Amino acid sequence: MKRFVTAERALRTAAPHELLDAVRRVLAEQYAAQKVELYMADYGLTVLQPVSVLPHTTEPVSVHDNAAGRAFGAQEPVVEPGSDRDVRVHLPVSVRGDRLGVLSVTLPDDGQVGGLLGELADIAQVLGHEVIVAERDTDIYLQARRKDRLTLAAEMQWHLLPSRSCARPEYELGAQLEPAYAIFGDNFDWSATADRLMLYVTNGMGEGIEATLLTNLAINALRNARRAGIAIDDQAALADQAVYAHYRGHCYLSALMFDFDLATGRAKVVDAGSPRLLRLRDGAVEPVAFDAQLPLGMFEETDYVAQEFQAEPGDRLVFVSDGVYAVADPEGRAYGDAALARAIQSTRLLPAAEVPRAVLRELTGHRGRSAPDDDALVVCLDWHGR
Repeated sequence: MKRFVTAERALRTAAPHELLDAVRRVLAEQYAAQKVELYMADYGLTVLQPVSVLPHTTEPVSVHDNAAGRAFGAQEPVVEPGSDRDVRVHLPVSVRGDRLGVLSVTLPDDGQVGGLLGELADIAQVLGHEVIVAERDTDIYLQARRKDRLTLAAEMQWHLLPSRSCARPEYELGAQLEPAYAIFGDNFDWSATADRLMLYVTNGMGEGIEATLLTNLAINALRNARRAGIAIDDQAALADQAVYAHYRGHCYLSALMFDFDLATGRAKVVDAGSPRLLRLRDGAVEPVAFDAQLPLGMFEETDYVAQEFQAEPGDRLVFVSDGVYAVADPEGRAYGDAALARAIQSTRLLPAAEVPRAVLRELTGHRGRSAPDDDALVVCLDWHGR
């Protein structure tokens, strides 16, 4: 315990850009670590990028078919045999279910590593918290997340988004956007209190910077209303007014908005456009339809009405944008609900944080090319209940 406290203090007091140096130093002094590397998951969730001072860097590690990738996917420590005298321990770096990356530590193979895994995992978790705080003051960790250059529109969108995954006893959430390095209009947002979870899935019209500016306006209008304690139907109305006041109906934004009661699973829902919901319950996948209402900002002073929805423990709810269900294969056939249902079935054993990326991989196979023509957004919510 004393060693852990020493490590925690070292991370808490380190300068934002020196977290990796601090964890290397304390792990060497307290645990005889021979080598320590921090890898951050890239925006596309395809590789783990090493943290270093640019332009100096080492090769990224795939999130598939290796020990570090297994630690990232399973969110559990993985011990990998090294030479005759050492082992390599891969520790997930995450914050409340938000998967940031992996801390890889090479230790002497003295037979004591198994007893250290708990402490080392706790240190990796403290490191994750400090990385999140440090990102306010340094670009090092954000730079490490990108294997390619982001477009300006994508840079703006990623900074607008919350984390890509989170977990609480009542639910687990995961989300992913593609093309990760060139997104512009699709978005997701969530916020939770002790009693409620609010979740928005949105799709702004247009391309490039213009689509991003529209989405930024709408999401911040929704957040402003939400943080004022306003009901979800009135949140939609206020965001609608904000978008219409600026664009006068020339641009608008589709939204699917949920306000869950964490104690009961009951939700208020506003369906204002194109995002769709599919539910996996008792092994069967079915689309869930709501009364469609006008997108936000299409007309002046639109009234929105919240509908009722009931989530049951064990439900998996998958939200998708039109860039998923409407995408065509080389022969012009849309992906559609049937293909989506098969993708959701095939990923039913994966945790919620892994589902969006897996569904988007299946979509790439349908599309027949790697680069999509439109944003594709998948959000997965596993409802456990209280």
